[in-house]
Amino acid sequence: MAPPLVLFDVNETLSDMSVMSQHFEELGAPPQLAGLWFAAVLRDGFALTAVGQNIPFRDVAEGTLRAVLAGQPLNRDLEEAVEHVFSGLQGLPVHADVADGIRDLAAGGVDMAALTNGAAATAEALLDRAGVRDLMGTVLSVQDAPRWKPAPESYAYALESLGRDPGDVVLLAVHPWDIDGAARAGLRTLWLNRDGAPYPPAMTAPDQEIHALTDARGALRA
Repeated sequence: MAPPLVLFDVNETLSDMSVMSQHFEELGAPPQLAGLWFAAVLRDGFALTAVGQNIPFRDVAEGTLRAVLAGQPLNRDLEEAVEHVFSGLQGLPVHADVADGIRDLAAGGVDMAALTNGAAATAEALLDRAGVRDLMGTVLSVQDAPRWKPAPESYAYALESLGRDPGDVVLLAVHPWDIDGAARAGLRTLWLNRDGAPYPPAMTAPDQEIHALTDARGALRA
């Protein structure tokens, strides 16, 4: 039987967001604000998704960034600070296991695609910097779907774009909310749990769990 298509999440699944703390520190802001900011981006994005809105990632992220930076003793004006953070976001590296994991999947004949809540161009540039863009198939963005992930319409959009049935696609992500959303939409799921954290019991459990992307090919065989 041919292996299923692996549909990758991008933000934090492929991209290493940990370096963003350095960019906040360079502004004179506490480095821990980076994590607070990205959590706020997801919060506001999901809230808008819940009421049926699809606002571009950059618009949501910039609004939350301005709120997070308000009152901080920055070493430059706010507009420059915002651009500094987004410049860092546009130049993120991938996690150490990503390039080898994608190459291993490609060597096993696994079709791959990506679905991001961000911009497709940003995801493509990330893969290009990692030297694996040529191994990834279509890169999709929810900007072209009715709503962000984890709304069911986002996964339906991906399936339609890829010409695949839900049971023939495995969503691979680090976020339990993404795993839960994909499972509810009928996709198979593979949770990338790099940190060894417990899975939230309120969420639909993943079909399989791995701790490094280089384990994905073996999990698909199983």
